[in-house]
Amino acid sequence: MTTVPEGQGLGSKGVLPGQEGEILQRGGEELRLHKVSNRLTLCLSELADLPPLVDRWQPQQVENITTHAIAQSPVIVAWQLSPEQMEATLAQLRASPTVLYASHVYELEASPGTYVYLGNQLTVQFANALSVTQIEAIAHSFGIIRSHALSGGSNTYCFVVGPTARENPLKIANQLTRHQSVLLAEPNIIMAAASLYRPTDSRYPEQWHLFHRGGSTELASNSHVWAEKAWDITRGSRSVVIAVTDDGFDLTHPDLQGMGKIVAPRDLKNRDDLPTPTGNENHGTAVAGVAVAEENGDGVVGVAPGCSLMPIQTTGFLDDASIEQIFGWAVEQGADVISCSWSPASIYFPLSRRISQAINRAATEGRQGKGCVVLFSAGNANRPIEGKVEESGWPENLLKGVTNWLSGFAIHPDVITVAASTSLNRKAAYSNWGRHISVAAPSNNGAPNMALSKGTFKTGPLIAKSLPGRSVLTSDRTGTQGYTADSYTGFGGTSSACPLVAGVLGLMLSANPDLTAREVKQILQNTTDKIVDTEPDPQLNQRYGTYDSSGHSLWFGYGKVNAYEAVKAAKSRALSDRALHQTLTAANQTVTAIPDNDPRGIFSAITLTESGSLQDIKLYIQAEHEFLSDLSFTLLNPQGRSVLIQCRTLGRQTRLQRTYSLVSTPALRRLLNTEVKGRWRLQIIDHVPGHTGTLKRWELILGI
Repeated sequence: MTTVPEGQGLGSKGVLPGQEGEILQRGGEELRLHKVSNRLTLCLSELADLPPLVDRWQPQQVENITTHAIAQSPVIVAWQLSPEQMEATLAQLRASPTVLYASHVYELEASPGTYVYLGNQLTVQFANALSVTQIEAIAHSFGIIRSHALSGGSNTYCFVVGPTARENPLKIANQLTRHQSVLLAEPNIIMAAASLYRPTDSRYPEQWHLFHRGGSTELASNSHVWAEKAWDITRGSRSVVIAVTDDGFDLTHPDLQGMGKIVAPRDLKNRDDLPTPTGNENHGTAVAGVAVAEENGDGVVGVAPGCSLMPIQTTGFLDDASIEQIFGWAVEQGADVISCSWSPASIYFPLSRRISQAINRAATEGRQGKGCVVLFSAGNANRPIEGKVEESGWPENLLKGVTNWLSGFAIHPDVITVAASTSLNRKAAYSNWGRHISVAAPSNNGAPNMALSKGTFKTGPLIAKSLPGRSVLTSDRTGTQGYTADSYTGFGGTSSACPLVAGVLGLMLSANPDLTAREVKQILQNTTDKIVDTEPDPQLNQRYGTYDSSGHSLWFGYGKVNAYEAVKAAKSRALSDRALHQTLTAANQTVTAIPDNDPRGIFSAITLTESGSLQDIKLYIQAEHEFLSDLSFTLLNPQGRSVLIQCRTLGRQTRLQRTYSLVSTPALRRLLNTEVKGRWRLQIIDHVPGHTGTLKRWELILGI
């Protein structure tokens, strides 16, 4: 059997001797640990070995933390005992023939209170040249047993701790990092699953539409949008701007403030940059809060609290020029999402060519050609956004007989049209409907109404039954001039459902800013919850709450939005799936010394003679260094645009063999759509004296 000698030199690679139990290798970083004074972990061959141990040592608490139930797999148990018992108990347990290993429980220095338990597995990556025979020899010397290979062909394997190993997996992993043929060694750690992210804002528990756990007859299971799970991915980025077009906005409200929160405010009515409310202009403040209310520990939170708000105050009247102004301002000032919770005061309103083109221009030319995502509320009349209804029962016979309904904004092909569902996952009584509905989102319930002329609301035929459903809590004008006197209000209508979806879109674009407006709409519609309402409409006696063969419902569109599924799909959308005509591969294999502690660093170049617009990029780097955390790696394209590829987070590793892509290194997106022809350079800087190394090879794989 061929063996590979273990590397020598204290500290030349990996964790220093004596620190094996204090450092956790994780994701290319070394995380410092502290021992918990009153907890330990046992690994046993089988559960039957546990009772005699418990009887002998009488731990204060015993918890089985085994994470899988595969036959003949070891059992991992956590004990709690007094600090005075710990060291003596550990020593005796380690000598027990039934104990595979015993270890302390650890706490992450970077996350106090987070307990780290050791599983019985390790992941180890070896140098590419190493054979399986050589790998087995190394594993045998540490008492670990090869389980299976990880996919990807990187010479990486999962190991389990064998009966001959007398060290715990943490120490074994850290000792392996000092081996000259080991590139990575990570122990499998166990920690408690944290509950989903929950804002601490004081009124957040009342915001059922974001997330709830039931407990009320007015809350159906899963009637929320799964915001908490989405927030585990992102709570929104300030670089993503949600434009809300409405009446005035109380920008003094604490939930509409924050560093970088407000972007390019505009009052189109008074032609200034102060879109503040007057009179009864309460609507805009409430709408904005649903989408982006800031997470500040008080009040409410929007579905995308980290995103920016572009408040655009409309004139209150609609004509071709005013619509051009609204969408023109949003596009020119960099809006990503444009939310419109309004409609014309008319039951039949086709769009002019000028209005239609203004929306199309925003949806196709905004966001540097990726398109702004445009949303409109479906409306609150319980009528089709395009279609006929036999009308009767209106006060003063305002409408009677066969009546045509048309909302030109809601049927525009570039628009996401949002209907309303309730806290019981039913159709909101007022919500407009039809084949152009894109999705539904939670809102309140109530009787239908329709604005037929400015300032005059006419109520349609009455609904003679109760309409259960909770309202949506959001921001209100501060002081006494809003809907309520306490700066927060219960809100509803499709006016509330629309900005809720706008906030979800803000999260999606925060997770993947490269999506086009069409891709965003497609992902949103493909990730919904298919809620069903089989009850008849209490006003029109219709049953449109199920889905046709294409997955569309007249009441709910393609379903109720699911923020988590939408954001997860946006993030995982493989950028390499972009339409590529050609793949270019080029490498520089010149071995180059990296000067120690030199702020100029070295430059290694690759020159491409082919032309094309960059659509995908992968960068492979192979380097060796006595202490890789001394180094930073920066890629410069032919136009001189630079991207920091790898900062100083490689710990005490000494060998780097890694591929960086658009998915793993989002900063590379800055290079998309640039010309590939010319001289590409990789800059490596050693920032700290005392260690040296070499660049072995680097390679570019470009899609054009």
